[in-house]
Parts: sequence; structure tokens; C-alpha cells
Amino acid sequence: MRNERPSRGQSSDSAEGGRRPFPKRKVCRFCKHKELTIDYKDARALRPYLTERGRIVPRRISGGCAKHQRMIAEAIKRARNLAIIPFTAINI
Repeated sequence: MRNERPSRGQSSDSAEGGRRPFPKRKVCRFCKHKELTIDYKDARALRPYLTERGRIVPRRISGGCAKHQRMIAEAIKRARNLAIIPFTAINI
């Protein structure tokens, strides 16, 4: 019995190819809707870009482009320094 390897087009894992399909690419909200702005004074708009622990959400999860992700991070840091947004999670 010979141990045969599958050719490049075939997969030994499953009949469907064994590869995980790529998820749909997230689109930057700020590029899509030009009327949206990033403002450090608007804490409600910055909340989706923070975790429940108060950390800044990375680009691959938030879906923002590099330019807008830098602007979001800067706005969050400014809001933290002015005590608009807490640095860490609030423990009750």
C-alpha cells in the first residue's frame, strides 16, 4: 500500500476543498459615509471602537482603513486625557 499525497487541486480533508472561505471584507464606515466625522468630544461615536475593558479595537476587527483608524486612536486618546472616556473598565 502506497501513501499517496493529493495533488495541488485536491484536498485530503474533505470533498469541498478543505479550505475555509474568506469572510466578506469589512468596509470603513468613514470612507463609505463621507458625512461621518471623528470627534474626540463625541464619546458615543467612539464607543464601538473600544472593548468592554477600555482598549482600542484593532483595525482587522473594527474594519476601519489605516487613515481613519489612526484618527480614531488619536481621538480616543484625547478623550481619555480630558476624562470624557475612562482609561480602563469601571469596576462596580
